[in-house]
Amino acid sequence: MFTNQARLAVLGLFGLLVAFFAYQHNYQLVCVVLLLMLLIVWDYFKSGTVILAAKLYHVKDYEKAESLLHQVYNPLWLSRNRRGFYEFMLGGICLKRNDYDEAEKHYEIAAQFPLRNNNDHVAALAHVANINIRKANYEKAEAYLKLATRDEEKIGSKMKEVIQKLQKELQTRKANA
Repeated sequence: MFTNQARLAVLGLFGLLVAFFAYQHNYQLVCVVLLLMLLIVWDYFKSGTVILAAKLYHVKDYEKAESLLHQVYNPLWLSRNRRGFYEFMLGGICLKRNDYDEAEKHYEIAAQFPLRNNNDHVAALAHVANINIRKANYEKAEAYLKLATRDEEKIGSKMKEVIQKLQKELQTRKANA
């Protein structure tokens, strides 16, 4: 749960400890510190700054959250749980900026990964369906709504209402087209 700058500072401190323990001929502590350094590097690639960005995302500080998300070196290397939430947050940020094509791309990717709960997964699918309704791509919207209602018993009542509104809007737009 570090920013990249904090990780570098901790790694620098650990590097000094390695040099000190090597100078003192205490090789067991050198190995322990090297393992801790390896753990920090592994966490950088598997978790990145997603957790810190999530905290900012939930308090609606989207600019700082996006800045932290862009510090992730390669999103493909994130763990499955982190990658899903990374894409979900980027989709939400793009949606707030009215960049619907990017939001659709990120929500489609997020729907392929495990998210916090079933409602988040359904929300990602509903966002893709909503964007496609706006683009008049009704077949794709209908497919995503069908995916969203696949596990209807696990969906919360608020998400059920959203899906029903989207289905109703899809039907009226298809009838008018």
